Parts: sequence; structure tokens; C-alpha cells
Amino acid sequence: MQTLNNASAGGIVLAMADRIVENRAYLSEIDGKIGDGDHGVNMAKGFGMAAERLKGKDLSLAASLETLGTILMTEIGGSMGPLYGVMFTEFAEKLEGVDAIDAAAYSRMLHAGLEGIQSIGSAKVGDKTLLDTFVPAVEAFDKAAADGKSFGEALDALVAAAEIGRDSTINLVAKIGRASRLGERSLGVLDAGATSCAIILKELSEGARDRLQ
Repeated sequence: MQTLNNASAGGIVLAMADRIVENRAYLSEIDGKIGDGDHGVNMAKGFGMAAERLKGKDLSLAASLETLGTILMTEIGGSMGPLYGVMFTEFAEKLEGVDAIDAAAYSRMLHAGLEGIQSIGSAKVGDKTLLDTFVPAVEAFDKAAADGKSFGEALDALVAAAEIGRDSTINLVAKIGRASRLGERSLGVLDAGATSCAIILKELSEGARDRLQ
């Protein structure tokens, strides 16, 4: 059975932070079309701060996710700080004390993060938010695992579903947040949160897949 060593996987969070910082301008450009235009700036600030605190420390995946989540929750404004902060701290809590992360443990982590986000917001799939990326990604992972696919194959299914979910937001009308005021004018544009969520899930899951034993 394929597993991920929690203790040696903290580098995944640093790679994730690098990717978000790299995409700062792109995320803000998307957000600027129907939102405040600060999504990339805020995300890069939070992830960059986390990277600074994690560099040079040989932390577990759980501890690294906890550090990131706490920074996003306490030091980043806007709507995304608390949402992603809760997601990452829930991820961390589920992985705490798990030495070898298998597909079942990874699924529990994903569900805990999703429930954390849903507990502080009213959005649902179809509202043009990060849930349009996150929900189908989790469902694809669980389905692949239930169908007898390997942990690595389930991670690949998650990433593919996340990107399809992200792209689906182009054809959705925003129902939540500032963009919802635009009504039909929010059509034809990717949702920034769905886009950053796809980046996060891809980095997390590809990083995990590359470290499977």
C-alpha cells in the first residue's frame, strides 16, 4: 500500500507557497475583473510569510500546514485568509500524529478542510467560488480510491477534477461576495478563489504523489 511519510513531507508546503507567489499577478488580474483585484497580493503575502517561517526547518507536513493555516487566519485580511486558514489548520489537525499517510487519511484530511470552509461560509457548488474546485476534487479522489485505484492514481484524479472545476467557473454567475453584485456580468471570467484552490490542490497532491513510498 502506498503511503506518504508525514515527517519528511513539509517541503510540499514550501513548494505550494512558491507557486502561489509566482501566480500573484495572475490571481490579482483574474480577481480584478469581477472582484477587488487583491486576491493574488493577499495570497502571496500570506504564503510568503509562511515560507519565511518554514525555511530551514525540517518540519512535518502536519506542522507546516498548521503554520501556514495560522498565518492565513490571523494575519491576512479579506475573505480568503480565514477560509484557507481554516482549511489548512483542519488539514493539519487530521494529519497530526499520523506517521504514514495513506489514501484514507488523505481523504479524511480533505473532508475536514472542506467542512471547515463550509462551516464559515454559505457558498455551495455552482456559486462561482473555490468550492467549485474543491468539492469535485474531493469527490474524484474518493471515487478513484473506492474503485480500487492506487493512492497515486487517486491523487491524479483529484488534480484533474480540480482543474475541470476551476474552468467550470467561467460559465457560472457569481452568487457570493463582491462579484455577486455584477450578476450576469460575472459570466465569462474564472473565479480567483477557484483558481488559487486549483493551484493549492495540485501542488499538495502532486507533492504527495512524488513522495509516495
